[in-house]
Amino acid sequence: MPSVLLNIGFGNVVASHRVVAIVTPGSAPVKRLKDNAKKAGKLVDATQGRRTRAVIVTDSDHVILSAVAAETITQRLEGRDEGAEPPARG
Repeated sequence: MPSVLLNIGFGNVVASHRVVAIVTPGSAPVKRLKDNAKKAGKLVDATQGRRTRAVIVTDSDHVILSAVAAETITQRLEGRDEGAEPPARG
């Protein structure tokens, strides 16, 4: 299966087939998830120093922080946004 890359902002991409969830960072459970991932060495900060607007959870239990809004990333994942990477041809 060809991997489609999902643009999460500032030139950072994630393999879309690895994404399990895209959530907003405000709730206490998401903050605990982020703290636990940091302790386990599985936190990836892709915000480039900006405010976290989305938290992406992967199937390998990595937690990725993005400065792009969760709704925008979801639209890119569904292929409805012009900022999305085009599907791989193969």
